[in-house]
Amino acid sequence: MKIALFGASGTIGQRIALEALARGHEVKAIVREPARLHLSHQHLSVAAGNILDPASVAEAVAGYDVVVNATGPRRDGSEKPQTLVDAAHSVIEGLTRAGVRRLIVVGGAGSLEVAPGKQLVDTPDFPKAWLPGALAARDALAVYCTAKLDWTVFSPAGLIQPGERTGKYRTGTDQLVTNDKGESYISAEDYAIALVDEIEMPRFVRKRFTAAY
Repeated sequence: MKIALFGASGTIGQRIALEALARGHEVKAIVREPARLHLSHQHLSVAAGNILDPASVAEAVAGYDVVVNATGPRRDGSEKPQTLVDAAHSVIEGLTRAGVRRLIVVGGAGSLEVAPGKQLVDTPDFPKAWLPGALAARDALAVYCTAKLDWTVFSPAGLIQPGERTGKYRTGTDQLVTNDKGESYISAEDYAIALVDEIEMPRFVRKRFTAAY
């Protein structure tokens, strides 16, 4: 399968690329600065692209089977969280122009429900530093839900970070998935497995889902 991947230089994006390549897929990494991408594979191509420009998106993804958006605001603070919403509009328009229907987005966990009518961002322990990005991701989710594409937004567990590749995970939809201790966690490696599984065997088309241990 031909996968166009935005954000391949990020922590999650790199692992998505590696997982897809390991399974024999063809991956096109579309990044702002190709020189910063330190991945090499016979089935990997790298191209510069601007996810905030629909014309750039359309040119980059034309002819691909599925597009994955794993981008986020720069960690140095040079971009506002609103970028997530702007990117959502741009990606939808770009894919529509290119005639590509399948889209999978790396979403946020903050909008997952922890109780009826209560989201993770509403809990007192939710880190204040994460709040602007979480709220922007929630707004972006609302944009994707209006798209006339075969979209999927994949929210991670409450905590995601590099770790072990176990191949095990449990899925949910709009509710935070926790273990018997109330913890919600997944490694970036297993998140990538779940995302590529969704590419290969779609179960959440035009839906949001999540995964955790």
